[in-house]
Amino acid sequence: MFKRVLLLSCASGVLSAAASVAWAATAQSDASSTGTAASSATVTEITVTADKRVQNLQVVPIAISAFNAQKRDDIGINSIQDMTNFTPGLTYSTSTDRITLRGVGRTTNVLSADTPVTNYDDGLYETFAVAAGRSSLELADVDIERGPQGTLGGRNALAGSLNEVTNRPTSTLQGEARFTYGNYDHITAEAAVSGPINDNWQFRIYGSEEYQGQGWIHNVVPGQSSEGNVINEWYADAQIQGKIGDNLDVWTKFQSAQWFNPSGGPGDQSAGWARVGYPSYEWYSLSDVVPEPGYACYGNTVYGASNVKNASPLGCFNPSINSPWTEAMDVDHSVELPAYYSLNTQWTLHNPGFDIKYIGGGTFYHYELWGPTNNDAPITQFNQPCSFIPNCGTLGLQINPIDSFTYQEKNGFWSDELNFISTGNGPLQWVAGAYQFYQSYQQPVSAEILEQPQLNGPFGVPGALCGLTGGVCAPETLNRWFDNRPAVKDQSYAVYGQIDWKVTQNLKLTLGLRYSYDRKYGTESVRLTCFTLPACYTVPELNPFLGAGGLPAVDLTQLGTVVDAGPPGGPLPTGVTGVTTYSAATGLATRAYNASWQSPSGTAGIEWTPDTDSVYYFKYGRGYKSGGYNIGIFTVLSFEPWTAAEHVDSFEIGAKHTFGTFTVDAAAFWYNYTNLQIPIAEGQDAGGLAQSETAFYNVPASISRGVEFETTWRPIDNLTVLFNYSFNDAYITKGTAADPADPNAVEPNAKPLFTAAQCAATASAAKPDCLADVYSIGVANDPNAGWNIPQNLAGNPLPNAPRNKVAVDVLYDWKLSNDSKLEPSLSYVWRDQAYGLFFKEQYDAAPAWDEWDSRLTYVSPNGKFTAILFIKNIFNTIGYDQGALGTRAAGIVDIPGGPSGYTAVNYVQGLNGPAGYNQHLPGTDKWGVYSTYYVTPPRTVGVELHYKFF
Repeated sequence: MFKRVLLLSCASGVLSAAASVAWAATAQSDASSTGTAASSATVTEITVTADKRVQNLQVVPIAISAFNAQKRDDIGINSIQDMTNFTPGLTYSTSTDRITLRGVGRTTNVLSADTPVTNYDDGLYETFAVAAGRSSLELADVDIERGPQGTLGGRNALAGSLNEVTNRPTSTLQGEARFTYGNYDHITAEAAVSGPINDNWQFRIYGSEEYQGQGWIHNVVPGQSSEGNVINEWYADAQIQGKIGDNLDVWTKFQSAQWFNPSGGPGDQSAGWARVGYPSYEWYSLSDVVPEPGYACYGNTVYGASNVKNASPLGCFNPSINSPWTEAMDVDHSVELPAYYSLNTQWTLHNPGFDIKYIGGGTFYHYELWGPTNNDAPITQFNQPCSFIPNCGTLGLQINPIDSFTYQEKNGFWSDELNFISTGNGPLQWVAGAYQFYQSYQQPVSAEILEQPQLNGPFGVPGALCGLTGGVCAPETLNRWFDNRPAVKDQSYAVYGQIDWKVTQNLKLTLGLRYSYDRKYGTESVRLTCFTLPACYTVPELNPFLGAGGLPAVDLTQLGTVVDAGPPGGPLPTGVTGVTTYSAATGLATRAYNASWQSPSGTAGIEWTPDTDSVYYFKYGRGYKSGGYNIGIFTVLSFEPWTAAEHVDSFEIGAKHTFGTFTVDAAAFWYNYTNLQIPIAEGQDAGGLAQSETAFYNVPASISRGVEFETTWRPIDNLTVLFNYSFNDAYITKGTAADPADPNAVEPNAKPLFTAAQCAATASAAKPDCLADVYSIGVANDPNAGWNIPQNLAGNPLPNAPRNKVAVDVLYDWKLSNDSKLEPSLSYVWRDQAYGLFFKEQYDAAPAWDEWDSRLTYVSPNGKFTAILFIKNIFNTIGYDQGALGTRAAGIVDIPGGPSGYTAVNYVQGLNGPAGYNQHLPGTDKWGVYSTYYVTPPRTVGVELHYKFF
């Protein structure tokens, strides 16, 4: 699918080569735990990001889910995906490391787009979330604060924050080792030791290594390894803390990690599970610039491919149609983290009546992902007809479609934060501070066919498309047909303050204000070549350039309808600082970006505590998220790279109450969002060479509202029951966009703004309401055939926001006669369907699903030895960690006829294609649309062994 989002009438914004960063690069909080609980039902003291003070969870006037180490061990919360099951309103995409909270989240891996759910590592901001799943031997607490939390310190948190707290050094010598073995040859070994250095200083060292030798997904192609969570990773951190004099506390942590994963980790399965057969077209929706391997499955029909070599023993049957755990791929995924380093240091100076606290540190990592560019047939060779290319020959051109991508993130960032926090006992408490953040990243991505020498040039006719670089196209050396190299810097500054005034013994008022400034600037360089696509040789733009010397590869980089060149002819796009320049040595087109965003944000609240068992609160929050650029993996130099900032007005009312052995936390919220940033394909389906891109769409207005309950009940001694429920109604109130999967707006829930007749009437206008759709012409019973029609989005769902979620865990603490104990635990989770894009169609909906998990824990009499038997996903059900994404099976094929010996036919497979290429594609609906899903792991079983040395 990677190819589909780059150029020329793109039909969908589906991810395929998206990647994210490492779990080892932690995502922690400004929270610090005062210790773990004795059982999962015990409430811990935590520091809440919203006011930076240590408080008992049950008196914090915030909707917050907290997972201390004991609770995680009892229930079996081993990953952030597990946490989503027991956190109302939270979803997480494991394959792309993206969080959504109450309907708002990160929907792209472009690093110039900020996440609305901020991640903190012991108070230090990180750009990723996956680290929340680290072992409970490493993490003391993971806390998820729902709702805008960006007033005090750190980055702006439009939707909430995820805060991680490591176990800290101890004043007594402590040491523990753990070993886990599970199916799929999964092994984890870890150990930690901490203790005193002298009377004033302590240390802690932690390390882990994780390995899985067999993947969840069986690849039927001979010689190809299984895929899915095949990993080989290590992680370590070292901490030191102490006192300098009587008033200065110091704590510092250093972290490092590496991955060498054959097929596992964030990004590995970001292409998802495409439950569809192999399509028949040569080129996907005119958006491929290289041939589709699946076309060779139809090689013996009318005028198709010949000399076909298929690596799959199943021929042209795609086993993924029946199961996400079987595939036929000729290119494996691979994920590596060759470098990761992080430093976090905190200094607290205690003064009479207030503390001064400095939090500083930074992270550098280098992440790499390789994989196939699509989920097409594992064809390793075929001959393609190419009558449109002079001197092609009667046998056609030999294609070696081992098509792959390379994606990297080289990311470094540093932040400094200075807090002034009151420590007195008076009715007025206050916090003030300043914050700065600096980031510099490169996010290069390329796609290549390593066995296709024509991609290295020469390209086209000298003096034609490369006239801006002396008339000669630069050679290529790495067989790349797509090359994008963003290099961007991000600067952020903020000042903030908050006061809490206890008006009476039971009533407290809160007022907080923040002002933020963000600037993002840098460059993007792109090169794009076209290999055998008929449009590259026949459209009017290229006719003067190709003749008897025409070659099968054409450099499109200097074609202004494809790669934005800027003036003359029009103004610069917003955020672009100059015209595009071209390198004669590399063939790259380069332009520069520079833009800034700024906004106030804040909070106001009232809190009533009528007794020691109750707290009731109302909060208003104004949230802000910087704008950014849609550059990198999904684009060439796009015509609209800039996006506006997001804002939210949040209203929340909540209650926390303890009724003897029953504790309940409840919250109801209503959010009003403006300019929510969601990527969507903006297609140019009119034919010819014109850019099609996945652009950020600022949804003008949307609403998220709902209710959430978290309860703990101990009906009898030793029995604990946890029950969580959330209802989230998240939908758009204003917006228009065309559906990439249903451009004709004929699916059951489509809400077209125009009829075909109205589109035809505006087709010649300077800014037409509808674009032409060359693929659907002639489709029977399609009243809007031939048009790409925008729809009214009002009432449509926000992505990745299941309407209902339920989670239950039952734990029994059974004490045996010899003072040892057994703790059986049984969990059940159910999640409603969720949409992957803001169209309410079934192809964008991941079905509702449920899962049962169980654990049996044995603890020795002295508490030093623990053994845990576990089984997750007992009934091996298919779960979905994000919404689905729909794609229309539309493309182009070259058949005999026409002045040049061929005719290029555009069609939707199964609806209006030419003879021999038009059978219904398995997995598609009546309009030729299929779904891509993102699934949770299959059944896993194993044993954990814990031993405390001292």
